[in-house]
Amino acid sequence: MITVAPSILSADFLHLEKDVQMVNAAGDIFHLDVMDGTFVPNISFGFPVVEAIARKAQRPMDVHLMIVHPEKYVDRFAAAGAAMISFHLEAALADGSDPGAILDQIRSHGVNAGLVVNPDIPVEGLFPYLEKTDFVLIMSVFAGFGGQKFIEATYDRIRTVRAEIVRRGLPCRIEVDGGVSASNAAALAEAGATILVAGSSVFKAPDPAAEIARIRYPLSF
Repeated sequence: MITVAPSILSADFLHLEKDVQMVNAAGDIFHLDVMDGTFVPNISFGFPVVEAIARKAQRPMDVHLMIVHPEKYVDRFAAAGAAMISFHLEAALADGSDPGAILDQIRSHGVNAGLVVNPDIPVEGLFPYLEKTDFVLIMSVFAGFGGQKFIEATYDRIRTVRAEIVRRGLPCRIEVDGGVSASNAAALAEAGATILVAGSSVFKAPDPAAEIARIRYPLSF
């Protein structure tokens, strides 16, 4: 079964508690995009919002760090209640940081560790770190803004990573973020994705809970 992670970046921040309760009732995971305006050309939210959601969340929180120096903030996001924390491979390498050490840092808190790549980064760059990752996040749009068009090459990128995970017999899951909807959920699952992040397609739908169901069970509609 597909796990659906509604992206809070697309929620109604004027009525955030209502959307949090909707995810509690209909979703599987809260996906929280943290942007710093440096690694990506946008700024989203930080600790106060994550901590506020944590007080009401009944589903795990998946914190996606789109920031430079992610290692500086891992401990505090773990303390804020994150069950999953991911960071960009390219951000760590640009800082001269060791992605493997950051993955170890995340897991030392009992938090699932994820490694992310943008669409222009070869997915083979993930391979040296797969043993240390609980999940990998393959961006199907460029990190930084919601509502972008899904990049079709994502399917082959998922298949490449999935084949390597299977070859090594690893439990690593594949998450996909960007342009996800009920129209491509089945194809993404067939390629090997098990966690689908959906923002605009959920929160802009007339019935967000029904849209989550369509993404989770795309062949039933």
